[in-house]
Amino acid sequence: MLDDRRKIGVGLTGLGFLFFVLGVLFFFDRGLLAMGNVLFLSGVGLTIGAQAALRFFLRPKNYKGTAFFGGGLILVLWGWTLVGFALEMWGFWQLFSAFFPTVLSFLRRMPFLKRILDLPAFKAVINKVAPAGGGGGAGSLPV
Repeated sequence: MLDDRRKIGVGLTGLGFLFFVLGVLFFFDRGLLAMGNVLFLSGVGLTIGAQAALRFFLRPKNYKGTAFFGGGLILVLWGWTLVGFALEMWGFWQLFSAFFPTVLSFLRRMPFLKRILDLPAFKAVINKVAPAGGGGGAGSLPV
């Protein structure tokens, strides 16, 4: 079960993703993308704790992803939203791609999403990212 701090962190992370999506839909709006960054980073910090988040972002194997994500954040704030967003997404992929099999395994267990994820259009791609039996274990988390 999640305590209140982690519930708030998950909510902030979700809002961060929502603002990212809105920022892209509104033609890379600088304000929405910046709010998405702030909400996402604060959500991650509250969800796993500030020290664990710093350790995760500053781990030697994550330096490249952190540099791309941080550089993209600076470019978004500076006004180069398209280039900054592209750098952020590459950094995000570098940092969090190890989590995707675990997240997809969790989503496959939800009744409504299971039906959607089992559609042929999605199933081939999802099975490449997260094989049906893989991921989901506590030992597979990269944090």
